[in-house]
Order: sequence, then C-alpha cells, then structure tokens
Amino acid sequence: MKIDSATLHRVRLPLKHSFQTSSHRKDHLEHVLVRLTDETGAVGWGEIASPSDPFYAPDTVETSWLIATEYLLPAILGREVEHPGRLGELYGKVRGHRFAAAGVDAAGWALWSRMRGVPLAKALGGERETVVAGVSLGIERTIDELLEQVQRQVDAGYPRVKLKIAPGWDVEPVKQVRAAFPALNLHVDANGAYLDIPEHRALLRELDNFELAMIEQPFAPRALLPSAQLQESIETPVCLDESVDTLDDLRTAIALRAGRILNIKASRMGGLTTAVAAHDLARDAGWPVWCGGMHEFGIGRIANVALSSLPGFTLPSDVSASDKYYARDVVFPPLVAQHGAVAVPTTPGLGVEVDEDFIAQHSHQTHRKQSS
Repeated sequence: MKIDSATLHRVRLPLKHSFQTSSHRKDHLEHVLVRLTDETGAVGWGEIASPSDPFYAPDTVETSWLIATEYLLPAILGREVEHPGRLGELYGKVRGHRFAAAGVDAAGWALWSRMRGVPLAKALGGERETVVAGVSLGIERTIDELLEQVQRQVDAGYPRVKLKIAPGWDVEPVKQVRAAFPALNLHVDANGAYLDIPEHRALLRELDNFELAMIEQPFAPRALLPSAQLQESIETPVCLDESVDTLDDLRTAIALRAGRILNIKASRMGGLTTAVAAHDLARDAGWPVWCGGMHEFGIGRIANVALSSLPGFTLPSDVSASDKYYARDVVFPPLVAQHGAVAVPTTPGLGVEVDEDFIAQHSHQTHRKQSS
C-alpha cells in the first residue's frame, strides 16, 4: 500500500440532544475526517474524534489538526506500507496525540481492506455478524428528564444504558433509575470526577447496592491505586477508560488489579492497531472488553462496529444508531440498530458509502496534500 494523497475535512454537526458529562455540556460535535488514497485511486476514510476542549483528554480538535497536517500526513505520503498495522511506524517519533494518530490509522485500515476486497471487520480479526449496542446518557437537569431519556432508549430496544455521574449527581439518580428499571443492564461512568477522599469513596461504595454492570473510570486517569482499593472493597466491577491510553497502561492496571473490565476506545488509544492489541492483552488476562465511543460520526462509528466484532468484546458497545445523535450522518446508509443490535458490514472496506457532498457542505476547513 502506497498512500498517494491525503485530505482532512474539519466538520461540525449539531447533536439532536445536548449531552453533559461531569466536565461540560455540548450541543454539537466537531471532528476531523481523514481521506487517504493510494496510487490506484482506492479510498480509505478515518475519523479524528478528539474533543473540542481539553477536559476529557489533552488532545483537542486544534491540536489534532496541527499534528495531522504538520507531522502525520507528511510522514506517510509516498511511503510503501505492507500492512496497516505498521503505518504507525512511519510517525512513531510523535509522542502522544493519539486522537490524531487514530484517524490516520483507521483510514489506513479502511484503505487496505478496500484494496484487498475484504470487510474491515474481517481484516481486524472480527467474527460476529452483529454487535450488541448500548447507549450513553448524559447528566440531565432533573431526574424526571433522565427517566424519560432512559425510557426512550429502552423502548428503542437497547439492552444496556450507561449513565454519566458526578459528585452531586450519583446515588439518587442511579437509585431512581434502578427502581424504575429493575432488570435493565445499567452502568455508570464518572469520567474520573471523584477524588480519593473519604466522602467520595463512600459515595462510590454506596453505588455497589444497585446491581450495576460496572462503575466506569471513578478516579482520575493516573489514580490506579485508589481504583484498585475501590475494586477490592466492592462487588461491582470497576471499568477503566481514561486510565488506559497505551498497552503499558493496561499491563500496569492488570498487575495492580485496578479493575476487572476495559473500555477500549480506538479514538483515544491511537487507532485500530492498538485497540486490537489491547483486546488481545485484556482477553488473555480474563478482562471482558467493550468498545466505547466519542460520539463519532458514521465513519468512526462503523470502524467501532468492525472492532466490536472481535471475540473478546463480550459486553454491549457504544455503537448505537446514527439517529441517536445526528439528524443526518456523513455515511449512507446510516447505522441502524434493530432490537438493540447493529449489523457488521460485509462489503469491502468500511462497508458503507461516504457522503462526500454532505461533508463538503459541513466542512469549514480543508487540508489537501499530495505525495511528491
């Protein structure tokens, strides 16, 4: 595979329903779409799904755009790569900036699988024909509004609902949701909002009473020791998300027994290549995994579906239908969930068509580069 040209589109789409986490509320998403072509004209798409603000991670749209245009694309253009898993070797000197690398890596996988006439899922080692989908719900203004949102997702057939929590919005909303939906597969996500102090540890232990599937990322990313101590004191599995950016992070977490479940986000971990390796490592350690999302547009969402088809993804993944978040997506057909499951595409590459006209209409910055 020899990449002949690359184009970046900075695209903004409104959310159908505003979304609040422990750090901020958002009503739109801005991501960078990566288009790579080889010398034959074949095309592969990826998505840089970095947040706009440095609250979830150090990466932002601005920093990812800079790193992709100035470092990643120049490193890969005109270079021969025998396999997409080795694409990262060309820009391996760049430290961090995993969101930017993830978009380039995914585009390389999409291009390579398209060239070889195989579905992306099969190229990654996937086995499933469908993926069980879950949904993630933000912090609402009232508990009644939260209950309405949960009911809407249950009515849509989703078997798992994740609730964002934060100090001041934790035990009571979870208690009310569990009372209203006693059989629902329910878990909570703190995005690292809790401190290693007695009051917060007590709140987290109280959540052990509600038969949750997991408590995700209770403490700050590097606070693996408090996470291990919490896991030792409760029955509910602790799931790690922001604490695991690299394979070395995962090895450390496993050694410390800092949790029992892993949320694999290809966007945060530098791409599909690292995500597949994390899947293998976690599976060997006996940790079930699931695929988390960054509210990706259809390009990144389809890549997540392909990743979720790997055998170790035994828990519902954040691969809900496009219309959960966007009135219109950048791919067609858009992702559709039926009875809480999403079909894994079976045609070469991503398995969907990218709506380039729609992308052009919603792109407010474009960067094109050709190999010399």
